[in-house]
Amino acid sequence: MSAERAAALAALPQGVAQEILALRDLYPTLEALTLPALHIAQRASGGWLPASAIEGIAALLELSAARVAGVVSFYDMYHERPVGRHRIRVCTNLSCQLRGAQEIMAAIGKELGVDEGEITADGRCSFVHFECLGSCDTAPMMMVDDDYHENLTPDRARQVVRELP
Repeated sequence: MSAERAAALAALPQGVAQEILALRDLYPTLEALTLPALHIAQRASGGWLPASAIEGIAALLELSAARVAGVVSFYDMYHERPVGRHRIRVCTNLSCQLRGAQEIMAAIGKELGVDEGEITADGRCSFVHFECLGSCDTAPMMMVDDDYHENLTPDRARQVVRELP
């Protein structure tokens, strides 16, 4: 292993490599471990994947850092920068847009006191617009963590945010 790869591997948070390698026998190739490895590294890195974690996963799985970074940038479930403990995604596709998505975005931003893509001072929440969450018949809607909130009004969106721990 090259010194560069060894340094990248050493940059992974404590115990991450061992946890990933413990899954090795469940997958046909090292590359097939990419998604679970990224989940493990993201959890250990506080909910996001710094470049050092991406490079470490690449070294561990014997892949290029560009290939692993491509996976991270493709999937919405991986984050290249810090996010709040609660991640709010507001659908802004056509159905939601026509039924008030912009007003929902504005209400959430005002309630949280941050702009889209920012994290509240206490680290509790962040919010973004999302192209489509696949619930056009219940527009406007948002997804908070893994839960859908549909047929929203600005007041209902604010209430959902207020009730988050």
